[in-house]
Amino acid sequence: MQVPKGTLIALGGGDDDGLINLVRSELCSIDSHIEVITTATLEPMESGQAYKEAFEELGCSSVRFMHIDEDNEADKPEYLSRIGKAEVIFFTGGNQLRLKEFLAGTQLHELMQRRFKEEEITIAGTSAGAAAMSDRMIYEGYGYYSLLKGEVKTTEGLSFIRNVFIDTHFTERGRFGRLAHAVSKRPQFVGIGLGEETGIIIKGGQHVEVFGNAVVTVMDSSHVRYSNLDEVEEGEPIAVENLIMHLLVEGHEYCLTDRVFRKLSQQKRKTSSKT
Repeated sequence: MQVPKGTLIALGGGDDDGLINLVRSELCSIDSHIEVITTATLEPMESGQAYKEAFEELGCSSVRFMHIDEDNEADKPEYLSRIGKAEVIFFTGGNQLRLKEFLAGTQLHELMQRRFKEEEITIAGTSAGAAAMSDRMIYEGYGYYSLLKGEVKTTEGLSFIRNVFIDTHFTERGRFGRLAHAVSKRPQFVGIGLGEETGIIIKGGQHVEVFGNAVVTVMDSSHVRYSNLDEVEEGEPIAVENLIMHLLVEGHEYCLTDRVFRKLSQQKRKTSSKT
C-alpha cells in the first residue's frame, strides 16, 4: 500500500487551542490555504467563523470554511477548486455520521484522499472530525452496554488511514468498553482512544506521536488467545483473553505497522517548523 505523504492530526475533543497552535507553528505558514469543513456540526456558521478567527489570530491570512449537507453539495466547482489548493483541511466536531453521509464517495472526498496520498498536506480534526478519519469509525456503544455483543456499531469512515479505530472524549465519556469491543471483533485494527485536549500526529500512515497533557490509550487485539464473540448471542457479555493495552503520553510513539511502543529521544519532534 502506498505510504501517504500527508500528515494526519486527530484531537479527542474539548479545548482545541493546542491543536490550532500546533498546526500553525509546525505544519503551515501564515500564507497557507486553510479550509475548515463544518459538515459534522449543526451550527456551521458559528463554528466555521470561530475557527476562522482562531487561525487568523495566529496570523493566518487565508482561512475559509465550507458547509456541505443536503442543501450544499460537495462537488461544487468552487469547493473542488478550494480543496485543490488547500494546504490544511480541518474537520470540526459534531456528528461523524454526517461526514459519511454528505462527503463519502464524492469527487471532493476523492480529491482529498488523492492529495493526502500524493502531497505534503495536513488533514486535522477534532471530536467527530477525528473519529471519522479512518476507514471505519465507531458511532454507538455506551457504558455497560458496550460490552454486550452487538451493542457497538461501526461504519465506513473517510479512509485517510486504514485499520485504525479512533475514539474521542475517551476517558471523559467512559468509552473503554466500546473500543475494546470494536478491536476484539476486528483484530487487524488498532484502537486509539483520545482524551480531551490530547491528540495524535500520524506520519507516513504509521508513526503515532502524542501531543497534549493527557493520555492516549492504544488497544491491540492481534494476540488475543480466546474470545467468546462467536459463541454468545446478541446482548450477552463478551469475554476476551490477552487484549493488549498501552498508555501513551507526549514524548512517546506507537508504530501501527509493527505494533511497537517506544519512548522518543529528548530532541524535539521531527517536524520542520514553517514561518
